[in-house]
Amino acid sequence: MMRAVIFDVGECLVDETAEWGAWADWLGVPRHTFSAVFGTVVARGGDWREVFEEFRPGFDLGAAWEEREAAGLPQTVTEEDLYPDVRDTLATLRADGLWLGIAANQNARAGRYLRELFASDVDLIGLSDDWGTAKPDPAFFARLTSLVPAEPHEMLYVGDRLDNDIRPAAAAGLHTALVRRGPWATVQWRDKEAEKTPTFRLESLLELSGLIRHFNERAH
Repeated sequence: MMRAVIFDVGECLVDETAEWGAWADWLGVPRHTFSAVFGTVVARGGDWREVFEEFRPGFDLGAAWEEREAAGLPQTVTEEDLYPDVRDTLATLRADGLWLGIAANQNARAGRYLRELFASDVDLIGLSDDWGTAKPDPAFFARLTSLVPAEPHEMLYVGDRLDNDIRPAAAAGLHTALVRRGPWATVQWRDKEAEKTPTFRLESLLELSGLIRHFNERAH
C-alpha cells in the first residue's frame, strides 16, 4: 500500500534548462558546447560539478553563486521552470488522499523559491542543505523516512536518476518511480538496472495517480 509520494526536484519537478543555460553564459561558453560537455560527464557517470572544471579548472561553485547574485543574475526557480504536468499531478495525488513531499539535493537559494512555489501543495520540503546530507548517501533517505508518517515500504520516491534517486531509495526500502526526462534519465533509461529496479517507469508524472491506485488495489 502506497500512502506517501516524495519527489526529487531537478528534472523531475523543475526543468533546469534555463539554469544550465545561465551557467554557460556566465562561463562565457556557447550553450551547445556546455551541453555537449555536460552530456559527456553524465554518460561516463561523473558528477555534474566536473562540467565546470572542464572549462575553468579549480572552479569554486559557491563563490560563483555569490558572484552571480551580486551581479543580479541569481539562481532562481519560477513557475515557468516547472514541467507542465507538475501542478495537475500534485493536485490529483492530493485529491487521492496521498501524503506528498519534496526531498532533493538543493541549496538554500533554491530552497527559498521551492517553498514559495510548493508550500501549499506538499507536506514536506526537505533539502540537502538543511539536512546536512545529500543523495545518494543513505543518511539522506534515513532522514527522509524519519519525517514521513508512513513506513518506508508505503513510500514512493520519484526521480530522474538511477544513481542518485532510484538505487539509494530502493536500498532504503522505498518504492521508486523513474521519470524519463532530463539528461540523466535519457542516458540511463535503457540500463538494465533502470529497467528492473523502479516500481514504475514514467513518461509523465500524470501517470502516477492511476499506477498508484492500481498498485494499492492489488495490495488489498
